[in-house]
Amino acid sequence: MDRPGFTASLVAGGVAGVSVDLILFPLDTIKTRLQSPQGFNKAGGFHGIYAGVPSAAIGSFPNAAAFFITYDYVKWFLHTDSSSHLMPVKHMLAASAGEVVACLIRVPSEVVKQRAQVSASSRTFQIFSNILYQEGIPGLYRGYKSTVLREALWSWRQDHVVESWQSAVCGAFAGGFAAVVTTPLDVAKTRIMLAKAGSSTAGGNVLSALHGVWRTQGLPGLFAGVFPRMAAISLGGFIFLGAYDQTHSMLLELGRESP
Repeated sequence: MDRPGFTASLVAGGVAGVSVDLILFPLDTIKTRLQSPQGFNKAGGFHGIYAGVPSAAIGSFPNAAAFFITYDYVKWFLHTDSSSHLMPVKHMLAASAGEVVACLIRVPSEVVKQRAQVSASSRTFQIFSNILYQEGIPGLYRGYKSTVLREALWSWRQDHVVESWQSAVCGAFAGGFAAVVTTPLDVAKTRIMLAKAGSSTAGGNVLSALHGVWRTQGLPGLFAGVFPRMAAISLGGFIFLGAYDQTHSMLLELGRESP
């Protein structure tokens, strides 16, 4: 990959990711509390909706940048003619690879963030320290498989060939639909990340987590938090893809103008 393109992907992806995560953080907190096993009110209700924001702020830039760098690199590595029928496959593979790499950063940040969201009285660093003390590094990667699966299923729509406003509108609609479809996986991820150390759910088995929710709460439990999640991802798709394309194009233009 050329150096200007690499740098533009790094900065544009990071800036867009931080913007979306911080602007839409209250919706994410409400969704997490709706999905938590103790229920919305006991998890904090509408109080302290910015609990856990330091973890999101720290993880957003490297997470988003890692995704788009990997995404652009794999697209470049699998270069095919733009008219080839293999183009959709190339984008699918690139997006999936991007999620696998980005989740190495996203999951630890998500684990700490979600635990802070349902226990607003605890500080982010305190939660991080407790996880390391009680479970070690594996504790920070609880829910890695479910997170990768969830993200890969809807990230396949990524493509930055069209203009930014078209990307933003397409991203909003596609993201909203994907949010509904993948909500059960998101619920499983939340339950796995919030489960007590040593419990069966903490083992990370996605099907087991889904079965547990189905057994106790039925279909409504599997789709807990679907509306704030759909709203957040729809708005996030609009903001993220639009901001990424605009920033990416601007950085490439500046790179061409500089001597």
